[in-house]
Amino acid sequence: MDRFYWDSFKTFFRIGAFTIGGGYAMIPLIETEVVERHRWIKREEFLDLIAIAQSCSGVFAINMSVFIGYKLRKLPGALSAAIGTALPSFIIILLIALFFANFQDNPVVESIFKGIRPAVVALIAAPTFSLAKSAKITLANCWIPIAGALAIWLMGVNPVVVILAAGLGGYLYGRLVKPTEK
Repeated sequence: MDRFYWDSFKTFFRIGAFTIGGGYAMIPLIETEVVERHRWIKREEFLDLIAIAQSCSGVFAINMSVFIGYKLRKLPGALSAAIGTALPSFIIILLIALFFANFQDNPVVESIFKGIRPAVVALIAAPTFSLAKSAKITLANCWIPIAGALAIWLMGVNPVVVILAAGLGGYLYGRLVKPTEK
């Protein structure tokens, strides 16, 4: 049997088990494991997969693992990576559900969660700056993600609308502006 299935399961299980803050906080870990350590995909492909995973419905980390597994070993690869990603969360949520009533009003537990919240924000913010650098976002074009974030946050614009507008803008730029720059 191909060793990849076990390796991808272990890799994504470890990522799923030790990342607090959800999919976006997993980006640096996934990149380290998939691009640098195992060299399963190239950095440019990784950035494209992030864009695709964000654009698809579903859990970001599962989308990433499915795309990577599928790219390397089709359906069996996608299944081994996705199960590895989902299983830790499933186990943790199952345990919390079993015991939550026993500790939900505990002041120590409440304090722990209050302390974790700012760390989760940092875990999500750090990959944002790394992705901006990788996507070649500069002072000249930083207005695009800022405008998109403000539209979602302040004006309540649906993120799908922002994604579609950005895609259309990129298409028009590539068709109309970029050819005249040459």
